[in-house]
Amino acid sequence: MMSRIAAALLLSVATVSLQQCSASTMDYSSMCNSLKCSIVDRCCKGLEDMRKSIDEGSPVPSFGDKCSELCDGAISEFAAEAPPPPEDDPSAAAEYDRILGDLELGIDAPMQVLFLRQLALLREEALRKYRTNSGAASASSDYEAMVSADEFFASGAESSVRRGSGWTYAAERAHLQSVMGDVASQGKRLNEVQTKAAQQQQLAMQYLQMQQQTIQQLQMQMYGQTSPWNVGCAYRVPDTNFNLQGSYQGGKTSFTFSCVPDEYAPMLGPNGFTNGVGPGNVGVSLNVSV
Repeated sequence: MMSRIAAALLLSVATVSLQQCSASTMDYSSMCNSLKCSIVDRCCKGLEDMRKSIDEGSPVPSFGDKCSELCDGAISEFAAEAPPPPEDDPSAAAEYDRILGDLELGIDAPMQVLFLRQLALLREEALRKYRTNSGAASASSDYEAMVSADEFFASGAESSVRRGSGWTYAAERAHLQSVMGDVASQGKRLNEVQTKAAQQQQLAMQYLQMQQQTIQQLQMQMYGQTSPWNVGCAYRVPDTNFNLQGSYQGGKTSFTFSCVPDEYAPMLGPNGFTNGVGPGNVGVSLNVSV
C-alpha cells in the first residue's frame, strides 16, 4: 500500500515538473520568436534600396556582400539579444537552434528572390553586349564576343552570391549560353543567305556583261566598227511647225522630218529663238560615250 502511494506521489511530482518545464519552454520560444520577427522586419527594410535599384532595371554592385552583411548582422543581433536557454532544459536549447535557423531562412527567402531578379538583369545585359560585339562577320570575333559576354555574366553572378548560402547561377548561365548559341546560328544563316545573294547578283551582272559584249560583237559583224560618238541636231523653221532632226549614233545616221506645233512659242516671245540662240537658230546636243 505504501509503495503505491509513493509511486503516485513521484508520478505527480514528475507531471508537475514536466508541465512547468513545458510552460517555461513555451515562454522562451515566444520571446525568441518575437525577437526573430522584429529582426526579419528590419532586414527586409534594409533590402528596400536594393529592391528599388533592381525594379529600375539596374543590377546592384556587390549584391552578395551586402546580403551577407545583412544576414550576418541579423544572426549576431539575435545571438546578442536572445536570452540564453536554461542549461537544465534541453528542449529550450533545441528551440533556440530551431528559431535561429528560421531566422536565417526568413532573411534568405526575400534575398534569394532579389538574387534571381539580379541574375535576370545580368543575363539581359550580357546578351546585349554579345549582340553589340558580334556584329563582325568573322567566326572568331563572334566566338570572342560570346566568351566575353559569358565571363561578364559569371563575374557579376559570382559577386551576387551570398556567402554561406546555397545560391547558384548555373541554370541562368546555361540559358544565356543557349540563347547566344541560337543568335550565332541565326546570324550565320543570315550571312550565308546574304553571301549567296551577292554571288548570284555578281553572276547576273557577269551574264549581262557577256550578253552586252555579244551584242556589240554582232553589231560589229553587221555594221563594222562602231564609233564612240553620238551626235544629234534639230532645226525648226521659223514661224512654222516644221521640225528637222538628225542624229549619228552607233555608226548610223538618221534624219527625221516632222510637223509638230511648238508648245513653248508663247513663252519665247514674238521673235522665238531669233534673239536667244546663235547663228541660224540651230540647237545642237553632244553626247560622248567611251
